[in-house]
Amino acid sequence: MPRLSVIVIAKNEAANIGACLDSVAFADERIVVVDGGSTDGTAEIAEGKGARVVSRTFDGFGAQKNFALSQATGDWVFSIDADERVTPALATEIAQAMNEAKADGYEMPRLSSFCGRQMRHSGWYPDYVLRLFRRGKARFSDDRVHERIICDGPVARLKNDLLHAPVLRLEDALSRMDRYSTANAAMTVAHGKRVSFSSGITHGLWSFFRTYILRGGFLDGREGFLLAVANAEGTYYRYMKAWLAGRNR
Repeated sequence: MPRLSVIVIAKNEAANIGACLDSVAFADERIVVVDGGSTDGTAEIAEGKGARVVSRTFDGFGAQKNFALSQATGDWVFSIDADERVTPALATEIAQAMNEAKADGYEMPRLSSFCGRQMRHSGWYPDYVLRLFRRGKARFSDDRVHERIICDGPVARLKNDLLHAPVLRLEDALSRMDRYSTANAAMTVAHGKRVSFSSGITHGLWSFFRTYILRGGFLDGREGFLLAVANAEGTYYRYMKAWLAGRNR
C-alpha cells in the first residue's frame, strides 16, 4: 500500500492549524509542519496534534514549501495550507487515487469562503489546485508568493472539494491584501518591470470589472462586491508600491 506524507507551512496560525491537522489525520506518515517563527502557539498546537514541527526562518512560500517537501518520506505527498480542510469525501478519493496511481499528480477543486460565504463565482471556483503528487516527481516553484507545484508527469483531477477559508473577517482581507501587494510589488521590481503611476489606477479598475462583472461576482451577493473591491485595492497597491520602489531607486 502506498504511504502518504502531509506537509504544512505555517506562521501564527493558531486559529487554524488544529482543525487543519485534524482534517488530514488519515495520513500514514507523521505530518510535517514547518513553522516560520510563530509567536502565538502554533508550533505547540501542532505538536499536541502529533505533528513533527520543524522551525525555519521564512524566506518565501516556494522555498519554505520545498524545504517541507524535503522532510517528507512517504510515497505520495499532500500539501495543504493551514486555512484549508480536507473533507472525508476528499480523503477517500485521495486514498483511491494513490492506490490506482493513474497519474503522478492530482488537482482538486478548491471551494473558498469570503467573510463567511462560500464563493462559487468571482473567479474563485472551481480554482483547481495541484496538491497531491508522487514524491520525487514534483517540486514547488521558487516564487516568493503565488508558488505552484511543478509536476514531471501526467496530472489528473479529483472531484471532491478542498475547503478553504482565507478570509473570515474584512480585517483579514485588508491584512492579506497589504501583505500580498507588498510581496508582489517586490517581485515586480526584482524582475525589472517598469511601472507607471497610471498603471495602478487602470489595473485596479480592470481587476474590479473582471471580478464583479466578467467572473460573475455579482452572483455572490454582497460578499461578491466586497471581494471585487478588495481585489481592486490589492492590485492598485501592488502597482503603486512597485512604482514608488522604482522611483526611489
